[in-house]
Amino acid sequence: MLESFSLDERVAVITGSTRGLGRTFALALAEAGANIVIVGRDEQAAAEVSAEVAALGRRSRVVLADVTRRADVERILSSTMDEFGRVDVLVNNAGACIHKPALEVTDEEWREVMSVNVDGVWLCCQVFGAHFVAQRAGSIINIGSMSGQIVNRPQFQPAYNTSKAAVHHLTRSLAAEWGPLGVRVNALAPGYMRTDMAPVDDPRFRRQWIEDAPMQRVGEPYELGPAVVFLASDASSFMTGSVLTIDGGYTAY
Repeated sequence: MLESFSLDERVAVITGSTRGLGRTFALALAEAGANIVIVGRDEQAAAEVSAEVAALGRRSRVVLADVTRRADVERILSSTMDEFGRVDVLVNNAGACIHKPALEVTDEEWREVMSVNVDGVWLCCQVFGAHFVAQRAGSIINIGSMSGQIVNRPQFQPAYNTSKAAVHHLTRSLAAEWGPLGVRVNALAPGYMRTDMAPVDDPRFRRQWIEDAPMQRVGEPYELGPAVVFLASDASSFMTGSVLTIDGGYTAY
């Protein structure tokens, strides 16, 4: 049974993998046996993740790119094929968030969040999806959020919430279309996690972010790693179109 979780010699591309959750996903997939393509915009941070992947005994390639540009996404795919000759897994993790109530969000801020969180996911899915459909195999994991199901409080973030709801439904749409063609598409929806994007230790947010959750704590990034390995591997071979929520029970209420 445990062999079904193995990713030996497979190749995984992770966008936004120079820090935070993306770095965690890259290292988890490497530990499961995959070779890794690190995608981001910070060259030094990418080099550090590459060294961590090497320490796990796996190969990696760094591609500095902007996922909101089709030409960059196409270059990620071609660079992956040049280095490894194959690609098996895509993790769409790159994201942006602006914490502002609706009447204060500018056009530019709205467009920034949608460009990365929706357009970027769409472009990566379409470019890599074409490759996966042609080979009749592949696993796409879109990183959504419990914010695609709830309205966060006390802070407001309408652009982010809307973008993640879009990611969840895009996931279902692509899963339905590509399921007969051998391509699985699922989403992972984390709750409050200890990352640079979420000020989880700020006392202002403890009442709603932590005390309102059944487990009454935030999640640590490493707690998401096994879920990504599961979705990437044959262990989830009969799973597509699902949104896997890992939030300490927050959305149970």
